[in-house]
Amino acid sequence: MTAESKKPSELRVLVTAGASGIGRVIAESFARTGARLHICDIAEAALDEVTKTYPTWGVSRCDVSKENQVTRLFEEVGTGLGGLDVLINNAGISGPTGGVEQILAADWCRTVDINLNGQFYCVNRAVPLLKKSSNASIICISSVAGRLGYAYRTPYAATKWAIIGLTKSLAIELGPSGIRVNALLPGIVAGPRIEQVISDRAQTLGVSYGDMEREYIDKISLRRMVTAQDVANHAVFLCSPGGLNISGQSISICGNVEVL
Repeated sequence: MTAESKKPSELRVLVTAGASGIGRVIAESFARTGARLHICDIAEAALDEVTKTYPTWGVSRCDVSKENQVTRLFEEVGTGLGGLDVLINNAGISGPTGGVEQILAADWCRTVDINLNGQFYCVNRAVPLLKKSSNASIICISSVAGRLGYAYRTPYAATKWAIIGLTKSLAIELGPSGIRVNALLPGIVAGPRIEQVISDRAQTLGVSYGDMEREYIDKISLRRMVTAQDVANHAVFLCSPGGLNISGQSISICGNVEVL
């Protein structure tokens, strides 16, 4: 079977941190195409809710920064899905907010462990399965912070820049095996997470939440935030026939964030 002949409904998809937020919306979007889903997360309550709402999905509790837990995750994926066509490397955290001299080494390492090492562990385990697929894709979730400097959020920005390097390198390495590798770079995504980021940054800089939010919006050419569904739509497209020859790309979904 060629990549062109494989229908979206035949895809087997793993979404890390898929129980809420962007990951949940991506998983639901793939499910609407008829794809078979497996998600992982660390939030027990969110995983329980997914199990009740989507009983056909595979569900695993997994902290992607723990290599042994990722190994177990892929054992469960292999058993539940019988293989893998799409890895959505979504798990990540915002990391600390503050001047570089204020950031604790432990917080730096935790951000790197989850945002970057976690993506490596998942790719490391996924590739043997993906090499057996006739329509394989890896989508690494980076950030617009992966192409822009981001003062007071250096651990986060550093990991998101690193994910771009990971994506470009993997696209070259895995292309001969027919595996497409791309990165999506969400901008300012409306929701609780960015609200917390804005609140933390406002506190760090000693300004009001409203002023901080306006400063974020004014740096977007379209003067509006994007949504998790915007990100999910692009993930589904990249794994569709329309994305058949797209690989090694870092695609910003941000309304053109000019600066952070």
